[in-house]
Amino acid sequence: MYLVTILGNLIIILIVSSDSHLHTPMYFFLSILSMADIGFTSTTIPKMILDIQTHSRVISYAGCLIQLSFFCLFVCLDSTLLTVMAYDRFVAICYPLHYPVIMNTRLCSLLVLGSFLISLMNSQLHCLLMSQLSFCTNVEIPHFFCDPPQLLKLACNDTSTNNILIYIFGAIFGGIPLSGIIFSYYKIVSSILRVSSSSGKYKAFVTCGSHLSVVCLFYGTGLGVYLSSTVSHSPKKGAVASVVYTTVTPMMNPFIYSLRNRDIKRALQRLLNRTT
Repeated sequence: MYLVTILGNLIIILIVSSDSHLHTPMYFFLSILSMADIGFTSTTIPKMILDIQTHSRVISYAGCLIQLSFFCLFVCLDSTLLTVMAYDRFVAICYPLHYPVIMNTRLCSLLVLGSFLISLMNSQLHCLLMSQLSFCTNVEIPHFFCDPPQLLKLACNDTSTNNILIYIFGAIFGGIPLSGIIFSYYKIVSSILRVSSSSGKYKAFVTCGSHLSVVCLFYGTGLGVYLSSTVSHSPKKGAVASVVYTTVTPMMNPFIYSLRNRDIKRALQRLLNRTT
């Protein structure tokens, strides 16, 4: 699954970069999302595979903080990029004549840079929060990676303030991007309903279909991980839900965008014809 994830996302990046027909804001954001997905799954899965093969499930304190930092970075980057892509679809459908002017190269670059800086801030805040905790020696984490909620449960000192801050960070760095996506799609649906022809409505819905599927998959599995860790006290169930979140979601994204997108299919065909 890890190899399929890496290969699928690398193919998306290769197709977008090599085909001039796909040098548009939507596919630019898609290629950045693929890079983020590679980083997201590479933060946890290779370490887990190595631990299984070597039978040495050990990670240092510094290594744990580094893994946690990169995990929070790429999770937040995925979330903010999905919001940026929702804004791109909103402009394309609601303001089609102004789309090339609004979504210019400078704005697209600034949106990606802003997404990265916001994600980096989220990552460093989580890392700073966890570095303030005290742990006993030889702590056993009931998970396959350094998950912040699991680390909070293992801390020796009082974590009530830390728990509140974790929820605040989640509301800011997760809730605000999700609100942006919901608002964008509210405007998109309102605009589509005003279209008189059924073919025009279908074309607009198809344009958003792949992105909406990825959004549902990302936030749906993320919500599943949160609920499983909150409702269930079984670490095994939480770990299984996290495997789906960290492995299945990045693996499915390339398939969703390639199977439901004619432009990607045509670009892939052109790429294969050139290589043969």
